[in-house]
Amino acid sequence: MAATTPTRIAAVRAFNRFYTRRLGMLGTGLLGTEHPLPQARVLYELGQRPATATADLRSALDLDAGYLSRLLTSLEHSGLVERRPDPHDARRQTVRLTRGGKRAYTELDARSKVEIQALLEKLTDPDQRRVLAAMHALEDAWDGTPPKRAFTLRPPQPGELGWVIQRHGAVYAAEHGFDATFEALVAQIVAEYMQRDDPREQAWIADVAGEPAGCIFCMRDTDARAKLRLLLVEPDARGLGIGARLVEQCVRFAEQAGYAAITLWTQTILEDAQRLYARAGFTLAGSKPHHSFGRDLVDQTWTRSLSPRTRT
Repeated sequence: MAATTPTRIAAVRAFNRFYTRRLGMLGTGLLGTEHPLPQARVLYELGQRPATATADLRSALDLDAGYLSRLLTSLEHSGLVERRPDPHDARRQTVRLTRGGKRAYTELDARSKVEIQALLEKLTDPDQRRVLAAMHALEDAWDGTPPKRAFTLRPPQPGELGWVIQRHGAVYAAEHGFDATFEALVAQIVAEYMQRDDPREQAWIADVAGEPAGCIFCMRDTDARAKLRLLLVEPDARGLGIGARLVEQCVRFAEQAGYAAITLWTQTILEDAQRLYARAGFTLAGSKPHHSFGRDLVDQTWTRSLSPRTRT
């Protein structure tokens, strides 16, 4: 466990003060309503389902049982919640919103969406993605459970082809000791892709929480054969299925573009990638030793036949 310095403690405390002030949590009522933050959080949790066991509510909010009981009593007196015995276990209580409580929840939920939208719209798109990435990093670091992150595939946005080059250079240098000639090769491939602007070529970025986490390119080798190039998955995004999904997308596009086969070039040290290619139906077509990127390597060529579809 890393040592904690006074400077880091002070930085977290400063962030807490900034965050609570920025989101208007210090007033007597949250978001201009009559409900202070603790009551508002209870109303929000109760609004997620028809009825909630008191024990489950306490767990979700991580509140002391006595404090939660006082919050619920206050909300009961306001006519916003009601407590009943659990029909399946008389020893347990369930809590639900009354009609007035549902109105209060709906108002809080709507105002929160408007407030957050207004905050985000003050930022540029890159800054929005930077903020979201930082928030997800906080969740991942403090949650205590392995993060379950979703991803999407999309075309590269402006500036992200540069990211492809930079991350290939950095990741392969750190993990395999490749020198700068590898980054130069990646830059050449990306430049060819940009300059050719070929409708039978495509690139995809794997997006996790608004940030690039992987990439792949489908490029023309010959009129009948495509080439899978520049597959990369960020180290902290591995295990999410990104690599398999990128390979699948590349193969599907190659078929739709009318290619009869697809090929790729890789190295024997990239064992995880080889397993992906084998599962995707590629077979090893050849291998030979060579000296490239500052080290001795053994390359591999993998191929797969396709069922080309009529191009539109």
